Amino acid sequence: MAITKKTVLETSLDMFRAQGVTTIFGNPGSNEIPFLAGLDESFNFILGLHEQVVVGMAEGYARATGRPALVNLHAASGSGNAMGALTNAHYGHIPMVVLAGQQVRRTVGQEAMLASVDASVLPTPLVKYSHEPLAAADVPRALAQAVFETSIQPCGPVYVSVPLDDWAETALDDDALLAERSVLVAGSLTDGMAQELIATVDGAKKLALVVGPQVDAAAVEDHTVFDAVVSLAEKADASVYVAPSPSRGPFPTTHPNFEGVIVPGIKSVRDRLAGHDVVLVLGAAVFRYHRWEPSNYLEAGTRVVQITQDPREATRAPFGRSVIADVAGVAKALAGGVQDRGKRRGEPGSRELPAARTSPDGMTGTEILEVLNTYVNHTIAYVNETTTLDLDYLERIAIDRPGMYNFPASGGLGFGLPVAVGMSLGDPEKTIVATVGDGSANYGITALYTAAKQNTRTVFVIVNNSSYGALAGFAQRMGSPDIPGLELGGIDFVSIAEGYGVPAQRTSTREEFEEAYQKALKASGPVLIDAQVVMD
Repeated sequence: MAITKKTVLETSLDMFRAQGVTTIFGNPGSNEIPFLAGLDESFNFILGLHEQVVVGMAEGYARATGRPALVNLHAASGSGNAMGALTNAHYGHIPMVVLAGQQVRRTVGQEAMLASVDASVLPTPLVKYSHEPLAAADVPRALAQAVFETSIQPCGPVYVSVPLDDWAETALDDDALLAERSVLVAGSLTDGMAQELIATVDGAKKLALVVGPQVDAAAVEDHTVFDAVVSLAEKADASVYVAPSPSRGPFPTTHPNFEGVIVPGIKSVRDRLAGHDVVLVLGAAVFRYHRWEPSNYLEAGTRVVQITQDPREATRAPFGRSVIADVAGVAKALAGGVQDRGKRRGEPGSRELPAARTSPDGMTGTEILEVLNTYVNHTIAYVNETTTLDLDYLERIAIDRPGMYNFPASGGLGFGLPVAVGMSLGDPEKTIVATVGDGSANYGITALYTAAKQNTRTVFVIVNNSSYGALAGFAQRMGSPDIPGLELGGIDFVSIAEGYGVPAQRTSTREEFEEAYQKALKASGPVLIDAQVVMD
């Protein structure tokens, strides 16, 4: 017997019902007909004869009930008519989801009659969130985000434009999880919320603790946060993972409970978390995916609870229960409150780091990491912009202190060199070691001038594979290995560095690199090492 798939409209209406958003104020047009046609008796549609009046009635309803109202408006013309009333809703912090119809998706760019070009721009700055989903499959999640965005403090109207043909498209199976979502703004945990989280951890048969950059940021200010997260992992016998696409080092990588960095793809996350009945995400988004790996998000029965200080991270998550709260406070409350299961996987610091991969063709990037790890000490902090080594870095270097590891949070090239110089200026007692790919080095190379003038304690390691190595890897995975523009080579980083006043040396073997690195660590100012590597 064939299973009937739900449509985008059916899934969206399920979500609205689950969140109690069932009163609709509207002045519809032709673009809104497919949405309105799907409403049943569980929705109360209230007709207004002008859009400004519709928004005003929705504001009155929200004021009286404290709950968000759903407003259904026409595209550009109808939404424009509502703008005057939106000013009141905006400055009055009124919870309200404005759902606007849009022309058939493929005709919007043609500026067909009643299309709203750049629809999400139209109501700004009078809404706190404005969006037109890039695909029909993302409509239910975007509408769920809108409900949560409008409801969390500071409240305010939000706007979502949906092309009329999207409603009939087939929804994702995982959209059923949207009806189970909740977002709680806790700030400092109440006793009741703390006990609920503690009970969740204590009740887990196999707990995964996924930690993110907010943990490390909090620990820089208060080092006991690191201790609390370690204690939580030990007492709960949790497997600890670093959330995908990590920009900081939020957990000691030599701790026996550390299981590594999660690969940033939907299937990779699902597979890594398979077998865990409870996943506690602490200080991270759910999740920062990168690679496109089509899959369902989670195995059936996997429960996700997210603790984040970022309201937008909470509202946009496609699954799980989210709590917006102080990460440091939650970590300490859980560490102090959960039951100690009495199991230990070994002594702290006992996890063995994997050996470097080697190649007969030359030095590898992981050999560079192995050398860096040989000379780890409390005076060194690392900046990494080698995207070919991003998954290896936290697996192969003993990162065990707050603020010790730094990576670009959104992949924007040009991060490594200037951030390393800035860190050296901000903490002159430390030596900042920056590993930067030869491709990305070109985006921030002029930072060497400032390093030389300020005589910063910075070691710049150009991991030079004469290519955009990360892109080459992506091309292979995507079945398109022969694309142009990936090969570099011929760039003399030693001469460039010396031209800016930074002493530099080129190395091509591990022995040469280790000797140069030892020398650089003893220098009184900046040094650059051009480390020639092969892809491994």
